[in-house]
Amino acid sequence: MIRLGSIIALIAVVGILLSGFAANRIYEQESAVERIALGRAIDVHASQVQDRLTERELLGRVASGLFRSPAVIKADMLQPLRSSIYAFKTDFLLASWIVRLKPEEFAAAQAELAKAGFSDTTIRHSDGTAIDPATLREPVDVVMDIEPRNAETVALPGRSLDDHPVLGRMFARSLETGKPEASDPLRLGGAGGPIGVVLAAPVMSEDASAAVGFITFSYDLSALMLTNDDMSMFSVVMADPRQPDVELIADERGHVTERPAHPDGEKPIIVRTMTFGDRDWSLAYYARVSPFVRAQQVAAIVAAIGLALTIIICCLFGYVSNSNVRLRREIEMRIGFERRLTAVIDELNHRVKNILAVIQSIVTRTLRHGSDLDVARELLIGRIHAMSNVVSLLSESQWQGVMLKGLFEPRAIPHTDRIAVNGPDIAVSARAAQSLSLLFFELASHSDEGLSLVGKHPHIVASWEVTGEGADSVFNFRWEEFNTSEATRRPDSEFGVILLDRVAPEALGGNAKRYFTDVSYVYELTAPMETVVDINERDRTGQISAPLRRS
Repeated sequence: MIRLGSIIALIAVVGILLSGFAANRIYEQESAVERIALGRAIDVHASQVQDRLTERELLGRVASGLFRSPAVIKADMLQPLRSSIYAFKTDFLLASWIVRLKPEEFAAAQAELAKAGFSDTTIRHSDGTAIDPATLREPVDVVMDIEPRNAETVALPGRSLDDHPVLGRMFARSLETGKPEASDPLRLGGAGGPIGVVLAAPVMSEDASAAVGFITFSYDLSALMLTNDDMSMFSVVMADPRQPDVELIADERGHVTERPAHPDGEKPIIVRTMTFGDRDWSLAYYARVSPFVRAQQVAAIVAAIGLALTIIICCLFGYVSNSNVRLRREIEMRIGFERRLTAVIDELNHRVKNILAVIQSIVTRTLRHGSDLDVARELLIGRIHAMSNVVSLLSESQWQGVMLKGLFEPRAIPHTDRIAVNGPDIAVSARAAQSLSLLFFELASHSDEGLSLVGKHPHIVASWEVTGEGADSVFNFRWEEFNTSEATRRPDSEFGVILLDRVAPEALGGNAKRYFTDVSYVYELTAPMETVVDINERDRTGQISAPLRRS
């Protein structure tokens, strides 16, 4: 025993040393790989953002270059551009045509706004107050057309944006440079709107001597530069040009918010500069998980695995008796078999109790006091046959579901030669199959036995379909008996009424209705597919019937 203990101690020391060495090597390698991967991911993101910004600025240049008409005081200048704008990019929130109006051009501009169908044609300040042209010495920038037009944006045409605290400076810079200019970040569409930027592209006169107006595009910052994926290795923020100590960040839902720069004293790992609208924008990248932390986690896992292997090897040396190993395996197999047998018996008892409860309810409801014995006997035998048929089908499938069309076999329901079945052959659960089998029997057994008023036996159509996808999918069943009426159809029994209106819909978690039309009797049932298919029951049954695994 002493010698065996010494060997085990030596193996433990060697295993611990090897585990520490492997963990250290893994830490160095993983930290280097994580840093490289993070850097490449940031490079790709920055390149995509710059490409996106370049495309949006190109859209502004192309749109402004398409204006060739000398008459620019129009309220429908965007009309010829709409197809071109949407063919190029459609992620802008608002596009507008802004013309530089002289005081003597106010009347013509108001006439154009009225002609275009805008309700308020007054030339006014950005706050809505009217502008007196007699007080003006310089042209003013007035919104003349917008895209898209809706209840919120139709109030913009006619407004001058020169006095806007953000957009006014943007138009002034664009006039000085003659190039597309981007605004500071601002709330688009009012105080509750998203934070974004506006790009203004000047439209020059025919001789290119002066700007006669602007084409503007408004973009949401979250889609333009701050796209953050919750699965990404990093988060990106933008330095607010208005406030040097504030950062703009978008969450996974695209909502842009402000926060203090460098929260918790954390520094960005990389800062990139983007060019958009003749100005630079600083994007800072923060690692969601530090490469060093991730490398430490991987190294800790490797060390834990090494220690676990060392313990296992030491334990294996402790097994000096092969007979004890065989005995332990036999005991584990016996325990597993007994557990499996117990689970199967419990499941069988549960299913038998359910079936007996259903049969007891059928017999009690069918043989109620005062019922006609011949009719009751016929219904009782048919209902029990329907239950027997569904139990046989479930037994053949190991209680893992029944094909829906199998419930329309002649041994289960009467008058199958008059029933046209139409629908996908889906596999329904055991519980749903029992309810649907009784439901189909009740509908078929109460159809017209004789000739109806038109001299024909009823023709029955049983159809179903599945609408929706995934967890929202719905099972829709419809039973319709043609050539029948309320006067000719055999009335539903008390048990049948309860089954059709309450028991079957409640068992499937849905709802049902029955009614007569001019030419038919209709019964409709709607239920969620998750209760009709019952994946949980199928998986549980599959686990019980699966072969025993050896440990």
